[in-house]
Amino acid sequence: MNYNTKKVAVIGGGSWATALVKLFANNTETVFWWMRNENAINHLLTFKHNPNYLQDVEFDLTKINLSSNLEEIIQQADIIVLATPAAFLTKTFVDFPAELLRDKIVFSAIKGIIPEYHAIPARFIHKTFGTKYENIGIICGPCHAEEVALERLSYLTIGCASIDIAENMASLLSCRYIRTSTTDDLFGTELSAVLKNIYALASGICAGLGYGDNFQAVLVSNAIQEIERFIDVVSPIHRDTKTSAYLGDLLVTAYSKFSRNRNFGYMIGKGYSIKTAQLEMNMIAEGYYATKSIMEINSKFNVDMPILNAVYGILYARKSPKNEIKLLTEKLS
Repeated sequence: MNYNTKKVAVIGGGSWATALVKLFANNTETVFWWMRNENAINHLLTFKHNPNYLQDVEFDLTKINLSSNLEEIIQQADIIVLATPAAFLTKTFVDFPAELLRDKIVFSAIKGIIPEYHAIPARFIHKTFGTKYENIGIICGPCHAEEVALERLSYLTIGCASIDIAENMASLLSCRYIRTSTTDDLFGTELSAVLKNIYALASGICAGLGYGDNFQAVLVSNAIQEIERFIDVVSPIHRDTKTSAYLGDLLVTAYSKFSRNRNFGYMIGKGYSIKTAQLEMNMIAEGYYATKSIMEINSKFNVDMPILNAVYGILYARKSPKNEIKLLTEKLS
């Protein structure tokens, strides 16, 4: 099967959706792109760039089919890539005919958890639309949209129970500045992609409080151990969490200046209220919603997760960041 002739639709209008459209346009004849914002669509059709995100990326409009009609876009495509914030996914697909997605190949590029269901995107897609798990995949990092836009060398991991589908999706994303690898660990990579946002929040909080590089190294070392403990219990298969899809994604999210989760945490550490930090960013920090959902999930598994507990205490129990992190330092090694 020649996937270069397959029609791909990207659902979302943010920075990661914009970067993915740029990548798919390298290897396919037409990319179908759904955006909710009509003004953004009109601007893009006139000036060839997204007015709100990655404005330096200029598109060849002969290769882009833009629409705000979700059903129309999905009906025309063979492969659907979801790239909306996790918190908006249910709203995006409210009253959407499930049968239109049932037999599609659906990839999640969502780096969060569906807060209404405490569910990773793969489970939401399967339960909501009846899509088979073998037709569901994930596109994960370590990768920031901003560096893709700058065409800096980046690596993506493509996860799917069907390695054939994963490899074909990898070929659609590969280009001069994108290297890809594949895995059949759909649930582990997706959960790790959710968890690393929580630990990036913790990293930002600690930086805001004045903790230095020495402590950050200990924090992140303990964070990958928490990730491994949790995903090994929830999805007990053999995996190596030292690889790029797990440890690499955690590192880039915990340290990068482009990490919205780290920046959100930094503001919390500096004394901003949650509402003020959210308004200041004007972007979704997926780790905020993920913290509550993972705590709910972990209430069933009781995995030892002191960093998660500290972040939850700060964000939801309104505990002092200074005191919570001080208590956390006694639990790390």
